[in-house]
Amino acid sequence: MFNQARGTVAPLPADDVAASYAAFGTSRMLPRLAYVDPAVYDWEQANIFSGWMCLGRGEKFAEAGTQTSVETGAGGVLLVRGDDGELRAFANVCRHRGHELVPCGVTKQTKSIVCPYHAWTYKLDGSLRNAPGGFRDVEDFDKTQFGLAELNVVEWHGWVFVDPSGQSGPFEEHAAGLEQVVANYKPENLVTVASHSYTLETNWKVIVENYQECYHCPSIHPELCRVSPPQSGENLEPDGEWMGGWMDLEAHATTMSLDGTSGGVAIEGLTDVEMRTVMYVVAFPNLLISLHPDYVMTHTLRPISADRTFVECSWAFPREVAERPGFDPSYAVDFWDLTNRQDWAACESVQRGLTSPHAIPGPLAPEEDGVYQFVSRVARAYAGLGRADDARPSMKAEDVVPAEGAPSVDEATV
Repeated sequence: MFNQARGTVAPLPADDVAASYAAFGTSRMLPRLAYVDPAVYDWEQANIFSGWMCLGRGEKFAEAGTQTSVETGAGGVLLVRGDDGELRAFANVCRHRGHELVPCGVTKQTKSIVCPYHAWTYKLDGSLRNAPGGFRDVEDFDKTQFGLAELNVVEWHGWVFVDPSGQSGPFEEHAAGLEQVVANYKPENLVTVASHSYTLETNWKVIVENYQECYHCPSIHPELCRVSPPQSGENLEPDGEWMGGWMDLEAHATTMSLDGTSGGVAIEGLTDVEMRTVMYVVAFPNLLISLHPDYVMTHTLRPISADRTFVECSWAFPREVAERPGFDPSYAVDFWDLTNRQDWAACESVQRGLTSPHAIPGPLAPEEDGVYQFVSRVARAYAGLGRADDARPSMKAEDVVPAEGAPSVDEATV
């Protein structure tokens, strides 16, 4: 999850941080300053958002020549789809004077990469094509020495992950165990038909913490509670840098919508268990995946500052229904846009509360074990510690007795 190549600890009181990774049942939430202090935000950018992170759905970069720039904790990343179909990631830095090749957040499609400053031009594979201004006459100038700096990038089940630091190890280790949770839904074959963007006045961690529990659902999500029991399901024991768990659908519901009915079709190949549950996954640090029987919803987070976060939410459906004339995805989109906005209001209120010097870290309820998984990992990273083997209070296979009709641990991870 974390790329602590600099070997630093976060600028927070050690005792307060230690209280957040104490044993579940005795621990506290993260220190208030973890959510409001720009110095902590800067530390997170250098030590969390410089390692493996998601840059969105690969569909956005499908056409050859597509170029998109995204800011990360290790500087700008330029994603480029080559003529050979390969998606590559480069540092968004011209090899001449360091000018950005594509402004952050901009997407364009051209046959080459051109620096807007002095027109140095690169092929889509990052090699230098042309350096204007007399470089042809410069003795010993070797174009092969001035290609773009290439970064590690992976397309995994339709999502694009990049390691801008180059020091975060194999992606397979980062996502260990997640394959068996996601694979049956075949998200790489789904088609995104709708997306919403939100800019929230809250710290990114507040959003993840909210996503990790339904303790709040009876208070603010009456629509959700009508189609999914808020106390159902269990959290999983992940091997890699992710966490997640499932919730059941009510007997009358076939998916998450306002009335529980689906306007689409079931994803082919799902198990009976997957047809009756919704799986919620956090792929660290910034991808939230919601796996439904008939669609997959994704939230991609991009921190802007200590108290602002950009969120892109997208909905992907089986191609057979997504390309059907007149298909209306609103049954899913409207339900989750409403639920999102209920969550966003709560998250922004939490952020406002945390600006008070009287905001003291509180305890975690027994059903907030998913929050503990996240908070304790962040806290251990703040302290310069690795992941704790016992930081998974959610469940042990031999200890869990599912409710009648609910999936077992093994069934849930098939």
